[in-house]
Amino acid sequence: MKSLGRLFSLLILGAMLYFAWPFFTSEKDINTEINKLRENPELSKALEDVNSGINQLIWQLNEKKEELTNDEQNLLPEVDKPELETPAEKTFTLHNIAIGDQKGEVEKQLGAAKRVSVNEYGTEWHAYHENFQNFIMISYGNDGAVNAMYSNQDLIAAKNGIKYGVPKETVRQNLGEPLGEIRKGLVYYQFQKDQDYDVYNLDESYVTVFYDKHRNNIVTAIQIVSEKLEQSKAGFYTEASEALKEGFEYQLFDLTNASRVVHGLGILTWDDQVRGTARKHSADMAENSYFSHTNPEGQSPFDRMAEDDIAFSVAGENLAYGQFSSIFAHEGLMNSLGHRENILKADFKLLGVGVAFGPKHEPYFTENFYSKRKF
Repeated sequence: MKSLGRLFSLLILGAMLYFAWPFFTSEKDINTEINKLRENPELSKALEDVNSGINQLIWQLNEKKEELTNDEQNLLPEVDKPELETPAEKTFTLHNIAIGDQKGEVEKQLGAAKRVSVNEYGTEWHAYHENFQNFIMISYGNDGAVNAMYSNQDLIAAKNGIKYGVPKETVRQNLGEPLGEIRKGLVYYQFQKDQDYDVYNLDESYVTVFYDKHRNNIVTAIQIVSEKLEQSKAGFYTEASEALKEGFEYQLFDLTNASRVVHGLGILTWDDQVRGTARKHSADMAENSYFSHTNPEGQSPFDRMAEDDIAFSVAGENLAYGQFSSIFAHEGLMNSLGHRENILKADFKLLGVGVAFGPKHEPYFTENFYSKRKF
């Protein structure tokens, strides 16, 4: 405080001399004194320090303004959860919606979808939510009936009491041993024994129950797909297309935000520029048959972002490979500690997702998270 007072005293003295001098000296003397002031090292240093202090203060004010703006945009008011009803016919409902319900009735309850994007079944996921709260994705058949749905929030209701947050043991006690394989025509698709999900055949649908191994294997998501829709998907991977690539990208973005709000975090903003960086890395991995955060040229995710003129204060990257859908990719990332930490990192504000497909249509997923550098 003493040094700051001295700085202001010097500045005031300099200003007084500058403005008062014409009243009692000649023009030649004025120039001489001004030059002396300019050459005074102490005053020059004082001016430099004050200028630096002002710039620092402006930066701090801008930073605080941006933080407040981000808080207003990202930490949104809590939305009431719907009152969940025990299903009358089906084993499970999500958001009180069951397989077979009509789109018109669904949208009377939920309103219009926030996003519609192509999925691996050749249909479209309609994403319904309020600021990513009460999040659910629903697919419809040509007849307008629900033929698939998914949620990773507390919207699960069941006849047998299974709900969000119950342990895996409760699920298996109620539903029995899960399927080890699914048959499609003459082909059997086997499930890994150590996976973080169980699949059941119930009510002419395939029900996948996802567990969070970092929360003692509790139920945190469910996907329900009608048998007819599942059987219509011929191969393990869906044929690559631009529409599917973009669908996977936006679905992963939505799923990430839906997980963040469950954990009390602000939502991320989509960033097209870093999506370009992510797409290039996914394409590079697909074309050159590798899977790594470091590319063959030795570049890290941070090098690639800097090369694309992305100025970041903090950044991170998630990679996934081989999962046949955005949902399975996201659930796998949430059960991998380092990737989970990126998804749930409070410091991140922006996200771009890039997808590319390998020679067998296998997807490569890249998520680039960051916050902009402020100076």
